[in-house]
Amino acid sequence: MAELERAGEPPTRAWLPEADELPEVLLDLAVPHEDINGLVALRDRLWADPEARWLLDRCVDALVRDMGTVGRGGRIPPLPEEWGELGRCFFVYVYVAALPSARAHHRDRGIPDDVSRRTLADLGRHMAVHRKVRGSTGLTVPGWNGLHFRGELYQLGRLQFQRAVLGARMGGATAAAGHTAGPGDPCLNLHINDFRGPLTPRACDRSIELAKGFFARHYPEERYETAVCHSWLLDPQLREYLPTDSNIVRFQERFRLADGYEDGPDDGNPVRFVFGDPDLPVAELPRRTKVERAIGDHLRAGGHWYGGHGWFPL
Repeated sequence: MAELERAGEPPTRAWLPEADELPEVLLDLAVPHEDINGLVALRDRLWADPEARWLLDRCVDALVRDMGTVGRGGRIPPLPEEWGELGRCFFVYVYVAALPSARAHHRDRGIPDDVSRRTLADLGRHMAVHRKVRGSTGLTVPGWNGLHFRGELYQLGRLQFQRAVLGARMGGATAAAGHTAGPGDPCLNLHINDFRGPLTPRACDRSIELAKGFFARHYPEERYETAVCHSWLLDPQLREYLPTDSNIVRFQERFRLADGYEDGPDDGNPVRFVFGDPDLPVAELPRRTKVERAIGDHLRAGGHWYGGHGWFPL
């Protein structure tokens, strides 16, 4: 909040669609149908609250300032629990208010409308994840979609690609391998989102080829020679449980893996992404699929999971 105050008065006030126009905007962003009526009803409450309007103006300004510049977006503050429903839903309105700026940036870069639409519709997917886990309207990680609305991340087929730079660890690994890129050079950070079908080799091949052409065409001043991924899906221990022709093992084979054990255990992420709730008791984790059995059986045997880190040249 102090950071938002130091930024000073925003140059313009945030704008929201009227209540009767809001449903169409929300549906274009793939917001789940069961969340629409509640968000429409809450819109006028937010608009009439001076404190909420003050925060909306500054959060939208922080989001769209330096639009398109990697790593320059302002941080989105957590809201106190006493804000209740308004606090859970507040950042949905921030993204709705930032939508015209996001669309304008996409047009300026010549981004095809279908890529723009599918990228920004990831807001609705994150809301579906929140409802699946918590049974209510909201965003589990409110700041994540800022990457989409700032032109830093794009959905290209099965995978998402984030404009980023190589850090010390991954840049050091690429340089040590004789790769042309090193620390501080541009890279594409791959993300694997849920509700997009299986992670098949064919789907990944198509996404990677799309990304090569996309960024060369729409960000020609940035030379992307490296793809990186930081994910529990790259934990090498998964190979001990899954067949060699599984989608996850085939995905791992794309990467040159760097050691992730120095970061310490990260059991919560695989449990969250596989079962939906990171707080589920380990003893009660289902065993319906190979991946569920792998994650749960390893934990029940006293093992731990780790975030994996990998890269490959583009």
